[in-house]
Amino acid sequence: MRPPAPDFRSAGFLREQVLQTMAFYDARAVDPSGGLFQFLRDDGSVYDRHTRHLVSSTRYVFTFANAARHFPDHPQAGRWRETARHALDFVEQVHRDPVNGGYTWTLHWEGGQKHTIDATQHCYGLAFVLLAQAHALRAGIADSPAQLNDTFALMERHFWEPAAGLYADEATPDWQVLPYRGQNANMHACEALLAAYEASHEAAFLRRATTLAQSVTHRLAAQSRGLIWEHYHADWSADWEYNRHDRSNIFRPWGFQTGHLTEWAKLLLTLERLTPGVPEDSWMLHHARELFAAAVQHGWDRHHGGLVYGFAPHGNPAADTHMHVCDGDKYHWVQAESIAAAAVLAERTHEGAYWDWYDRLWGYAWQHFVDHQHGAWFRILCHDNRKLTDEKSPAGKVDYHNMGACYECMAALAR
Repeated sequence: MRPPAPDFRSAGFLREQVLQTMAFYDARAVDPSGGLFQFLRDDGSVYDRHTRHLVSSTRYVFTFANAARHFPDHPQAGRWRETARHALDFVEQVHRDPVNGGYTWTLHWEGGQKHTIDATQHCYGLAFVLLAQAHALRAGIADSPAQLNDTFALMERHFWEPAAGLYADEATPDWQVLPYRGQNANMHACEALLAAYEASHEAAFLRRATTLAQSVTHRLAAQSRGLIWEHYHADWSADWEYNRHDRSNIFRPWGFQTGHLTEWAKLLLTLERLTPGVPEDSWMLHHARELFAAAVQHGWDRHHGGLVYGFAPHGNPAADTHMHVCDGDKYHWVQAESIAAAAVLAERTHEGAYWDWYDRLWGYAWQHFVDHQHGAWFRILCHDNRKLTDEKSPAGKVDYHNMGACYECMAALAR
């Protein structure tokens, strides 16, 4: 039974949301032999005890480190700190490739032994390693920024393309860069670099985050009328056909991604907040407004509520302006990132329309995504909000988005 809707702008409500999600994972996810279980059903049962994905492994560091840092007086804070350290050790000691220096994308872990499944080097993966290390440092789990600097050096050495002002996406295990280019890895690299800057105050991280934000929201977006396309050729020209007929790829979907537009809006305002001396009408605020407006204009489902996964024009994305929904499913992370973006835009602009969107999005999530029985959020719903799966947490999809959104909202309300 769904409880009555609370005050979504209450710090107490946001705190309780985090704690309920933490309770879902804390009670059952830790694997004493190393790392944490990553494949959980809605009821919390583990359905794969051995597959480990780098993105999930690093996101667990984020979730447990942040819980320990934000709630230091909670009875479980010490346990969360130890779990974050346990998760970070698995990233550094098991995912880390001692031969080539990168991190294993997916592996099989059984009996204390690692068997590599996919050794492809992903900039997306390194971005989440950097994010995990940054939040571990902020939580006092890591002692120095040395790990941050090492991971940043890997990204710079193997993926940085100075002429584009962007990172390449993937490489073979021995660092031969492959032709695919994408904005998603750069978006999460920007997120990680901002976190690294907040953890270490090293200016190089902020400079690189600024370059990424400018390259994506200025130059790449100019190829698609100010929106952000996902996929590119090796010369950073847009690839309009990549994965057009593949809805199964969780990291590289086709179309304009509603949640990525709002996620960029959130990151742009984080960048603005951390950058000294910016004007009141900064380019960061300008683009954040435009991206959020496009996301809710084209992505909001007026019949069933919620933001759809993706939209696109019927013809050429570089020229056409009339959009249609290309994937009407509802994903938990899209709603969560959009809630956070609405909160930071409302705090930054003091405009009530953004708080209206905040309340509307939370109301939808409360009704359809929050699991009021078991805790955490359901992962994916179809267009009319029916559940499509009982898999709450498959590979790469630990609930870092919704907990991270709650922290963003708490910070915005407190400013």
